[in-house]
Amino acid sequence: MDENRRQAYLNLINQLLNCSSGEEAEILNVNSDFIDAGLVQIMEQVADYLANHGDENNATWLRNLAYQLGEVIAHHSAVIQTYEDFLLEVLQATADSNGNAQVVYELLESNTDKLDHILADRLWHRAILALNKTEIDAEYLVTVIANFSNRISEFTLGNKANNIELGIVGYKIVLNVFTHEAFPYEWAKAQSNLGKLYATRILGEKATNIELSIEAYYEALRVYNQEDFPYEWAVTKNNLGVAYRDRIIGDKANNIEQSIDTLQAALIVRNYDDYPYEWAMTQYNLGLAYIERIYGDKANNIDKGIATLKAALAVQTCDEFPIDWSITQNALGLAYEERIQGEKAQNIEQSIAAYKATLTIKTQAAFPVEWAQTQYNLGNAYGDRKTGCKANNIEQSIAAYKAALSVRTLEAFPYEWAQTQHNLGNAYCNRIIGEEPENNLLALEAFKASVDGAEFLREQIISGYGTKQQLAEDWNQSYINIVEIFLKLGKPTEAIEYAERSKTRNLVELILTRDTHTIFPPGVVTQLEKLRDEIASKQYQLQTATAENPISLAQHLQQLRQQRNELQDKYIRIGSSFEFKQFQTTLDDHTAVVEFYITGDKFLVFIFTRHTEQPIVWQSQPQDLEKLQKWVSGYLRAYQNHKRHWQRRLTTRLDLLAKILHIDEIIQRIPKECDRLILIPHRYLHLLPLHALPLAKGDFLCDRFFEGVSYAPSCQLLQLTQQRDRPNFSNLFAIQNPTQDLFYTNLEVEAIRSFFCSTEVLAKQAATKTALSVSQNFSSAHCSHFSCHGEFNLASPLESALILANKERLTLGEVFGLNLNQCRLITLSACETGLTDPYSISDEYIGLPSGFLYAGSSSVVSSLWTVNDLSTSLLMIKFYENLRQSENLEEGDVAIALNQAQKWLRNLTLEDFDLFLEQYKPQIEKILAKLRPGQRSLFKESLKQIRQRQPLPFANPYYWAAFTATGI
Repeated sequence: MDENRRQAYLNLINQLLNCSSGEEAEILNVNSDFIDAGLVQIMEQVADYLANHGDENNATWLRNLAYQLGEVIAHHSAVIQTYEDFLLEVLQATADSNGNAQVVYELLESNTDKLDHILADRLWHRAILALNKTEIDAEYLVTVIANFSNRISEFTLGNKANNIELGIVGYKIVLNVFTHEAFPYEWAKAQSNLGKLYATRILGEKATNIELSIEAYYEALRVYNQEDFPYEWAVTKNNLGVAYRDRIIGDKANNIEQSIDTLQAALIVRNYDDYPYEWAMTQYNLGLAYIERIYGDKANNIDKGIATLKAALAVQTCDEFPIDWSITQNALGLAYEERIQGEKAQNIEQSIAAYKATLTIKTQAAFPVEWAQTQYNLGNAYGDRKTGCKANNIEQSIAAYKAALSVRTLEAFPYEWAQTQHNLGNAYCNRIIGEEPENNLLALEAFKASVDGAEFLREQIISGYGTKQQLAEDWNQSYINIVEIFLKLGKPTEAIEYAERSKTRNLVELILTRDTHTIFPPGVVTQLEKLRDEIASKQYQLQTATAENPISLAQHLQQLRQQRNELQDKYIRIGSSFEFKQFQTTLDDHTAVVEFYITGDKFLVFIFTRHTEQPIVWQSQPQDLEKLQKWVSGYLRAYQNHKRHWQRRLTTRLDLLAKILHIDEIIQRIPKECDRLILIPHRYLHLLPLHALPLAKGDFLCDRFFEGVSYAPSCQLLQLTQQRDRPNFSNLFAIQNPTQDLFYTNLEVEAIRSFFCSTEVLAKQAATKTALSVSQNFSSAHCSHFSCHGEFNLASPLESALILANKERLTLGEVFGLNLNQCRLITLSACETGLTDPYSISDEYIGLPSGFLYAGSSSVVSSLWTVNDLSTSLLMIKFYENLRQSENLEEGDVAIALNQAQKWLRNLTLEDFDLFLEQYKPQIEKILAKLRPGQRSLFKESLKQIRQRQPLPFANPYYWAAFTATGI
């Protein structure tokens, strides 16, 4: 026995002997790779040793466990033998019949229970073992396996996902023998077939599968050129065109154009005269591409697609090619449903007629997957139908969706299952027949199922902010619908839990992983890290198609994820497990939370404290949301295009926003004893200075709460940052005026550094990315202050940045790579450092604050617009002066200090301003001495302009309200 294997057995046995009662199964599941006869043998030896040394109880327990595992292994061995017998039988039948479909399918049909991961595993291992033997005719064997792969991948019975995986495994074996160098034609054929299988693959991430498909087709085209293999070249071009049409990664519009160009190239060979059938198939594919086309006029593109599909039907008649005819009819149904030109009602009738025609051929028994797709399409068409009885149309829509779900299961077709459940939920919401409460409950069940499908799909993604964000946007409406239905049912707690599930999920998951060591006990951390490493490794194998047994691996991954989630939930419940009551207990007695949530026709406000039995819910009227959207649109347009006008009208705009949001009504619902407020905005509300909203009595929202108004992206993220213990606040790291064009920045940093015991300042040209990266003080600082320029990149938020010396940019993507485990506060004293994407519906809060929260800071102070140099410096100096009063910062102190500084600046008179300048006269004179005469003149001119703004030069919210405190 290998010594490493033996040691692994002993380690596993040690874990079993030291685990708590009931944890044995979990440990064995995690270590399933080591459960074999060798383990049983070592367990018996250890049991003998324990008995000989007086530990009879553990010896008996271990012997019993060894016996049970032995029984399981023996049974497993018997099962494996059954699979191997079947594998030999089906491969022999394939060989004898030269891959005859009738012969092979008859055998497969009677053994559908064996078409799973075990068979895939046996196929791989037995084939590889055989190919290593010199007496085996390798070419003959892989030819048989290729024929079997063709048959199994086209087999319509059993589990479709498993059948495709078996085909992929088979072609991977083929490529071990038919190499590009030795067998170029056979290699290209295998690559082409592999490309088709990846294109239809169900397991793994769809985007990755399509990329693998495209890669395989390009490999095939290394051999299949137009001159030597025109037919094969055109077939591969056709398939490549389809793959580009379905592609998820990259720009959709460009992918469609690539698809159209590739398909039109295929028509050079696949022309009507020489290959009428193939010509029709490419016309069909081209028709779908035109319908999905983004460039050009949409209406004309759809009509061109319809004409192309009809051209295909000139060849694909029902009598000669019934299957192809039905597929094209289904595509016509989709095209007519989307058609812009012509009468809408008539277009939908044509769509329904086309779908019904499809179903005459695509029956459930013969074509379950295609039948389900057509039923789904028919459900959509009946839901949009303009003619006939509306109530009956909705019933037919519901019936069609239910029919589709008999095939579209979560396990086999997670994306399609979730998609169909969502539409079924909409149908129940619109239902006329039946009682409204019952229909609401049915709709709720469907939407929850849709969300479960989205969560399942989410687990399949290894990483990638963009992909997960797109997933969140795709299923955002299901979350909204659930929230609205729970409120109709009088269940606000459940409503806020689902609202939270749709917020900042990616950032929450990243922080949970990063802060594992501070959230969970050491023993649990070890288990979680092992599970996460194993999940990541196996997920990578599955999605990059390097797994020997993808079917088995997919099932094992689900078990691993469930174990991980159950273990995490014992300590903190977030994501799909978020519990409102658990979060509520983290609040103190004087804190209130106001959480906004924007739905399709209104905005909601959840109001709660530690002692609220359930959230108080305030709901706007539809016209309020319309006014809000119009206000935000005007606000952003003015800010982007007319900043001076935006600045002058900011006070008026905020007055109107306060009325639109009914802020006084909302605040009245907060208990009087609450003197701290946490605001949790939603979507574009993250961009607005809600703390600066004026109240009816003439004060501002931040004045109402003496202990401060702070922000959080979500309850979950706040719950995670509360786990961070950052008691110290004596070390400062600062970036000072790296672009050397901010006069008051120098005063700001010089004043702030006097409040700290230990400081490191990278000033002017010394503030480079290299200096930042090598600074030990930066990584260990309790407070990091960036006094510089900042910019938000709307097109690519991860490229938002702080500007350092030599125009170097510290991007948000790079911030995510920092490690700031000692940091209590990050202050981004720069422009637009708190902005996020106003158009995203996923509420992922992708901005510089999120990056620094992830990097380790408990609090981030950032700005919502392009700020003024002088007013920002005044605000920051006062902010730190307030913080200095707290030797050890407590939760909420940052918000208190910031709000007090904002109130001070707002009420600052010219006399007080002069006193401030006198207080910092030494620092100012020191800075002035280093300036050129022209720069000193500019300084004096700026002071003159300020004195003209009497009596309160900084009363406009533009000067005092830009900065917000996010976190704790």
